[in-house]
Amino acid sequence: MSMNKPKLKVDVISDVVCPWCYIGKRRLEKAIEELKDSLDIEVHYHPFELNTAIPQKGYDHKMYLSEKFGGEERYEQLTDQVTSVAAQEGLRFDYSIQNKLPNTFDIHRIIWFAAKEGKQLQLVEAFFKAYFEKGIDLTLHENLVAIASSNGLDAIKTWELLKGDMGKEEVRAREVVNGKIGVTGVPFYIINDKYAVSGAQPAEVFIEALPDIASKEFADGASCDIEGENC
Repeated sequence: MSMNKPKLKVDVISDVVCPWCYIGKRRLEKAIEELKDSLDIEVHYHPFELNTAIPQKGYDHKMYLSEKFGGEERYEQLTDQVTSVAAQEGLRFDYSIQNKLPNTFDIHRIIWFAAKEGKQLQLVEAFFKAYFEKGIDLTLHENLVAIASSNGLDAIKTWELLKGDMGKEEVRAREVVNGKIGVTGVPFYIINDKYAVSGAQPAEVFIEALPDIASKEFADGASCDIEGENC
C-alpha cells in the first residue's frame, strides 16, 4: 500500500433530524471504506438547522410532520419510504417511538465542541442513532449530556456548554456561511473546499467522484526531476 495516498477533505453540512443525512452518512462511509487503500479521506461535520423556529421544548413529531407533509396518510407514506431506504443501508429507523422533534441548535453546539475534542464523528453518529433508531427525546438536556458523555465528552463541560454561550457564535457563523454558498438543503458535501455534491447520493457516486477529484487536485504539473532530465 502506498504511503503517499492523496488526501481529500469532505465537509458535510447536515442536521441530526434529517433522515437523508443519516442515510447519506452511511453511503459516504461505504465509499470511504471502498477507497481506503487509494485515498486518505478526512470528514468534518457542519451545522444546518432544518427549522430554526422550533421551540426549546420541541414539537410533537408526528403532528408537526403530518401538517408539513399534508396529512397523516402522507406522513405514513413518506416515513415508510425513508425507513425502507434506510434499511438498505443497514439502518433501523423507528418513527413510532420518536415523539419529539427537537430544536437542534444545542446539538450542533455539542457537535462543534466534540470536533475540538477529537470526538466529532462518533458524536454525530450517536445523535443520529438516538433520534432515528432509539427514539430518544433530544429536547432534554440530560439526554444530550448522557449521549455526549457516553461518547467521550466530559459531562460537566457539556453541561456548562448548554448553560452558557460556548459554541453559539461559531454555529451561527457557519450557518451564515451555508447561506452565502447557497446551501438550501441537506446533506450537502464540499470536497477540498472546491467541489460540491448535493443530496444523499449513492455510494457509487462518491466512489467514482472522489478519485476523479483527487486526480485533478493532485495531478503532476511540470517539475524538475532528480535526474535533471527535464531541466
